[in-house]
This record gives sequence, C-alpha cells and structure tokens, in this order.
Amino acid sequence: MLDRIKRNIVNKAIEENLDGLVRFAFFRLKDRSMAEDTVHEAVVRLLDHSSSLLAPGSVKAYLYRIVYNLCQDTFRTSGRNLPLNSVEETAFEENERLDREEAERINRLFDRLPQKESEVIRMNVIDELSFAEISRILSVPVSTIKSRYKSGMDKLRQSYSTNKMS
Repeated sequence: MLDRIKRNIVNKAIEENLDGLVRFAFFRLKDRSMAEDTVHEAVVRLLDHSSSLLAPGSVKAYLYRIVYNLCQDTFRTSGRNLPLNSVEETAFEENERLDREEAERINRLFDRLPQKESEVIRMNVIDELSFAEISRILSVPVSTIKSRYKSGMDKLRQSYSTNKMS
C-alpha cells in the first residue's frame, strides 16, 4: 500500500513537472532532443529509486537534481563547460520570434552575471523552483541561495537601467 502511494506521488510529480524539466534541460543543453532524452533518463532513474524517497515534497527537487546532474555529466564527457548563456536560434518557429528575441535580451543580461547567481535566478524565475528546492538541488544552504539571488537581481537591475539609459 505504501509503495503504491509513493508511486502515485512520484507519477504526479513527473506529470506536473515534465514541461518545466524539459525547459530546464534545454536552457542548459541548447538542444531539444538532448533535453528530452535527459529528462527521460532522469524519470527512469527516479522511478528506479522511488521506493527510497520518503518525503513527498522532495520528489520535485530530487527530479530536478537528477536532470541538473545529467546535464553536467553531458558536458563533462564532451569536454565542454555547461553553457548557461544564450539560447541558440535553431528549432524556433517564426511565430515564436518575439519570444526568442526576448530570451536573447535576457540572456545578454545574464551573461554579465557570475554563473552561480544566474543559475539561481534561472531556477527560481524560469523553472519556478523555491529557494528550498534550489538549495536541495545544488546542495547549498538556503541562505546562500537567497544571497546569490539578491546579489544577482541587484546586478540585473543595475545592468538593465544602465542599458536603458544608453
């Protein structure tokens, strides 16, 4: 009975977060197919180990952590650094042009931030993860996550207002 309840919790977490996980992986891998494959691998790993998960609230963070680690592994094995900067202009339909342009503007602002700060902001704003979830994913104290978020947002505001005046 308990295993069935856990399985239902895991299935619900997967269903609710699938699109966000693909987006999360895509912003890191810059390839839709690789992102989908990465999320698929993460789901398989989660399902293989779901019986060891105790807290229902940890499933989402655990799933994002698996995807994050798989993205890191992808770049370690290819000899490249994990890109966090710009979204490639491939695979976008013409009707998504404005979204792409906005993403590029945002990514240019993110290029000016330290990677640790931009990662926290992306996870919070784009991936809609709480500070506690980000803390679990990155294995960093919540206070550090909040500090990185605040520092990064301050820098983004300053950079945006400087660019606006130019």
